[in-house]
This record gives sequence, structure tokens and C-alpha cells, in this order.
Amino acid sequence: MLFLTFRLGQDRYALDAGQIEAVLPLLAVKELPGAPAVVAGVIAYRGRPVPLIDLSLLALGRSSETRLSTRIVLLRYPVAGEGHRLLGLLAEKAVEAVERDPAEFVATGVEAGTPAYLGPVASDGEGLLQWVRGEALLPPAIRDILFARLADLP
Repeated sequence: MLFLTFRLGQDRYALDAGQIEAVLPLLAVKELPGAPAVVAGVIAYRGRPVPLIDLSLLALGRSSETRLSTRIVLLRYPVAGEGHRLLGLLAEKAVEAVERDPAEFVATGVEAGTPAYLGPVASDGEGLLQWVRGEALLPPAIRDILFARLADLP
């Protein structure tokens, strides 16, 4: 299975590449006043607005750093009754894809109290790689705010 890797601080994480529509360079972002803090704003992709969340802000409480390796990952986010909608993820050092057998990922042993989006881990020569469950990134309240706001944009 193919994964896109990225970093949160010094730690490595991976998203299932099958959930990814595209990986983009940094683009102009329109702010959404009143949106939750983790929402960086909205970007235009093929003429349509796509909400953008900052993974570093979500996970670490600090904004992503603007680097050449910081990317916008367009995730196919499942929405009940609609199939999926695109969700932009601001991710640092999102420049490498790796092939891994999903069976290599095992539970961390400390699932209680961790965010639902943090999945199992796999070990390699660089240390641990943690699988991020894209479909669990947004709490329902934030998901509803993001996708409802987009319906209101002209």
C-alpha cells in the first residue's frame, strides 16, 4: 500500500495515498473569520472552494512552518450522504511516498486518550511511522462548520 509521509514536529506520519486527490504547493489562502482555530482558511482548486486545516495546529498547537517542503494535501474526506468532499491539509515535509504492508502497522498500546485520527505505528530504519486516519481528522462539529460555510460562499 502506498503512503504519503509528512512530519509533525520531529515525528513521522503517513496518510493512505488512496485517500489523496492531489498534493499541491502552498497556495493563496482565504481566511474564514469565525472558523475554528485549526482552520487555516479556504483555497481554490479547479474553481471550487476547499477548506484547509493546519495539521500542526491541530496536533501540536502551533502553525505549520512555511517551507519549500510544506504542502497542501487534498484529502477525499467522507461526508455522510454525499460520498466525499475535498479537505485540504497543510502538512510539513510532505514530499515522500513509501510503500508499506498495512500488516506492518501495530497498535501503539496507548490508544486511550489519543485523538481518533492517530492510528497504528510501523517501525523502520528512521524510527516509528504513525498512520493517520484521514476520515477521523475532523470532529463532527468542525466538519459541519466547514462544509456548511462552503455552501454559503458565492
